[in-house]
Amino acid sequence: QLQASGGGLVQAGDSLRLSCAASGRPFSNYYTGWFRQAPGKEREFVAAISRSGGSTYYADSVKGRFTISRDNAKNTVYLQMNSLKPEDTAVYYCAADVLNYCATYGCYSSGDKYHYWGQGTQVTVSS
Repeated sequence: QLQASGGGLVQAGDSLRLSCAASGRPFSNYYTGWFRQAPGKEREFVAAISRSGGSTYYADSVKGRFTISRDNAKNTVYLQMNSLKPEDTAVYYCAADVLNYCATYGCYSSGDKYHYWGQGTQVTVSS
């Protein structure tokens, strides 16, 4: 199971850190991604991290502002979000999968490839 937390209401330019806590299986076996969905829009990829944390992937819209990291000892993946913008407003979901067959950004960023999903946490950025 995945449990996302850390969302909230902030002003533009503020920061938030989201957490995705896993239970049941060693989190270190799984790639983990963050996705988001704004009202009326399709779900979109935000960031992903490899099992060890040695590789990370970002959507262009968040590159340089968001940082994904993980602490496998705590079975937790984080998304540090800085310089938030109103267009970052969305429900943020974490997802995990072994992704043994992925070798490209297109694969790691595809939500359809992830089998396990958390419940989502709301992030609202006011202007």
